[in-house]
Amino acid sequence: MHSDHDLVLVVDLGAQYAQLIARRVREAHVYSEIVARSMPVAEMLAKEPKAIILSGGPASVHVDGAPSVDPSLYDAGVPVLGICYGAQLVARDLGGEVAKTGRGEYGRTDLAVAEAGPLFREQPVEQVVWMSHFDTITKAPPGFRVLAATADTPAAAFGDPERAVYGVQFHPEVVHTEQGQEVLKAFLYEVAECRPTWTNVSIIEHAVAEIRAQIGAEQVICGLSGGVDSAVAAALVHKAVGDQLTCVFVDTGLLRLGEAEQVEDTFRRQFHVDLVHVKAADRFLGALNDVIEPERKRKIIGETFIRVFEEVARDLSDVRLLVQGTLYPDIVESGGGDNAVIKSHHNVGGLPEDMDFELVEPLRNLFKDEARAVGEELGLPEEIVWRQPFPGPGLGVRIIGTITPERVEILQRADAIVVEEIRRAGLYREIWQSFAVLPAVRTVGVMGDDRTYAYPIVIRAVTSDDAMTADWARLPYEVLERIASRVINEVPGVNRVAYDVTSKPPGTIEWE
Repeated sequence: MHSDHDLVLVVDLGAQYAQLIARRVREAHVYSEIVARSMPVAEMLAKEPKAIILSGGPASVHVDGAPSVDPSLYDAGVPVLGICYGAQLVARDLGGEVAKTGRGEYGRTDLAVAEAGPLFREQPVEQVVWMSHFDTITKAPPGFRVLAATADTPAAAFGDPERAVYGVQFHPEVVHTEQGQEVLKAFLYEVAECRPTWTNVSIIEHAVAEIRAQIGAEQVICGLSGGVDSAVAAALVHKAVGDQLTCVFVDTGLLRLGEAEQVEDTFRRQFHVDLVHVKAADRFLGALNDVIEPERKRKIIGETFIRVFEEVARDLSDVRLLVQGTLYPDIVESGGGDNAVIKSHHNVGGLPEDMDFELVEPLRNLFKDEARAVGEELGLPEEIVWRQPFPGPGLGVRIIGTITPERVEILQRADAIVVEEIRRAGLYREIWQSFAVLPAVRTVGVMGDDRTYAYPIVIRAVTSDDAMTADWARLPYEVLERIASRVINEVPGVNRVAYDVTSKPPGTIEWE
């Protein structure tokens, strides 16, 4: 992907913000990739990076077995920036001091710039940064200059211009650090001399070239759900190979209310896409009968999708190429590299090993915001590009417990009310996702002076930039009241509504 662009590697040392660092680098129009801390330095250098960033992490550099990098990295001639734990690692490895002071720094912190250097040039001398650490860098390594300090961290930023190695104890990637993006840009442009060539147009040009090289003159099918990711992937592939593309929409029976009709209208009638509509609700629901465990659900749904696509491919003269709207976060959460499996996305970890397809995944290196920007550049309508994300397994991961047709119908109706009221309140674009969840339990209630024993509905609404982290949305009480009132009055089988106020982490956006 980076052959025409400068590359920055982000070494993941266990940080919840590693993906955010990579996004911020890309927002500066420099291409970035996340690599595992286990990658040998020789392999990193073989990628010819213009710079390497060491992420934060939850460990202490004083603990046996703590994440580390080969110290030869610092003498490889590639500019290095350590962030938080990464900065402590630089300090420790090169002879500085990282002390257990018994007092950490968390949250907003005042930073005093002592020496502007390349990182803080033309920035305020006093600025607010975001800290999240317990150990403290008390002394910079020999030959390094202290660039900034806080009340509790004497070497909150330090650097050696000769080696082009720098460290910052704070998190420049988070929005709470007022000059954070400027600090990253200074490192990228002035220290590493990266070129800002990573733009929407360049992404499209490169993707189209890769798609044409992979597909050649062959026919290809695209699993089209009607959501943002598959729509942008389909548009990219159509731009590259035109009528060699056939889109396949599979009605799993686990879709939002009216979804099938909307997809038909949008892609067949408005965009004149060659669309095959497969009605497979009975097949999916049958395969999921009595299945409760979330990972099993995801894998069953993923495999069933592939089997349906294989049947369509055979009907189309044995097409062997399948387009998917896989995004970078899908790969990360499904256990890529050293990452733990958070959940197996149906189009990554849920794929069967014995499938017949070669995958075409033009978005696999992109974050959601980048995919949306590409969609806008390609001319997709706003209602598609800015549609809230919907999981590939659909309502199958929003029904907690056994999936039945009755529960699907209840959830569809409740979910439609949630989205209608969020739109009515003018909040749809402000919220990353808003939806209903149905736990397969029953609660006691009273309606019309009679005792009821019915399902609860949980409302989930979050704000986010990339789905890697998320905060629960502070919906106005009147909006919550309207949603609750309508769900209880309009959806038979429901007698209680709750609101989920859990952020990610520790929760995930979806319940399963």
